[in-house]
Amino acid sequence: MDSHCLRAASSAALASGPAFDTLLDTLRQRARSGEFDRQRHISADVIDAFKAHGVYRALVPKRFGGLECSPGEFCQMVERVSHADGSAGWVASFGMSPVYLAALPLETITALYNANPDTVFAGGIFPPQPAEVVTGGFRVNGRWKYSSGSMGADIVGVGIAPRNGDKLDLPRLAVLPQRSARIEATWDTVGLLGTGSHDLVVENVVVGEEWTFVRGGKPNLDEPFFRYPSLSFATQVLSVVGLGVARAALDELAGMASGRISVTGAPALAERPLAQVDVARAEAALRSARAFFYESIDAAWQHVLAGDPVPPEAVNLLRLSSTHATRVAAEVARSAQMLSGMTGIYNDSPLARCVNDAQVVTQHAFMGDVTYQNAGAMFFGKAPLPGYL
Repeated sequence: MDSHCLRAASSAALASGPAFDTLLDTLRQRARSGEFDRQRHISADVIDAFKAHGVYRALVPKRFGGLECSPGEFCQMVERVSHADGSAGWVASFGMSPVYLAALPLETITALYNANPDTVFAGGIFPPQPAEVVTGGFRVNGRWKYSSGSMGADIVGVGIAPRNGDKLDLPRLAVLPQRSARIEATWDTVGLLGTGSHDLVVENVVVGEEWTFVRGGKPNLDEPFFRYPSLSFATQVLSVVGLGVARAALDELAGMASGRISVTGAPALAERPLAQVDVARAEAALRSARAFFYESIDAAWQHVLAGDPVPPEAVNLLRLSSTHATRVAAEVARSAQMLSGMTGIYNDSPLARCVNDAQVVTQHAFMGDVTYQNAGAMFFGKAPLPGYL
């Protein structure tokens, strides 16, 4: 099946239509009210709505009741949600969890998704905590940070390093019911507050070996999606949040520009030549970064559909376009705020929230300057650092 047919087969079922548009409008209103920021997590009814619209089964294989969408389709969905609210988009992005869970034993995957193809997964991967090897599995104890979306998750994953005498074996991910972990509300940040990226604490829980896998292990599913570069995709679903947030910032600016009169008596924002120049530059920068982002996805996906390995050069563009998108998005959101004058600095301003959310995306480890170093090395025909590709 070519990419066009694959899109046609699944896009109608994923987060589309008037009902989804209504959900996004509601999300936007609730975000503006400060609901998600105040409680520091996305409300349970929103997670249920995401399930109903296929967000969490989007990448699940059809044989388990999933939609089997393409990477590009999934990212476009996350971008739309992020346009309504960055935190909601970030939480929706964890519909990419089949990327991780595909490394579980096939019997476990089958049982998991046959029971519920809308299973919501959240992970607290770092740092890997030593785990005692016991009969049939591992005794898990520890604390893990940055478990985005854990408040609404059905299952959670935590990083462990099994003890082997005085040594530690390869890091694994242990998957357990969310109720077996304790969530400690430590997430108090300048942006993306609603992601609920709190700490996970697990105390003396035995996890069967069949519910663990070596981190970075090969997937045990053979659908085309599982041949797409997994680390790149884990990066893309987060960086696309920035694109949605930046577009929201420009839309907010456009909505206020014509009617806003300066307290100094200056012309309305839309009438100022320098403002017109700046917003045009921001528009061009955002559209260019977005085009590079999706062009890179489509090129890699064509290799997958043809049954070919995705070449290193294409993987490099996936990584580079993702980091580039986050940086441009943050700059665009900040430009919109600057053009808004004092209006955009209030805590209840959507522009202020857009700026803070976009800046937090750039801080993720996947988006660091080392991406540029590795991409530049490959440009000159040099090998990138281990783990980049």
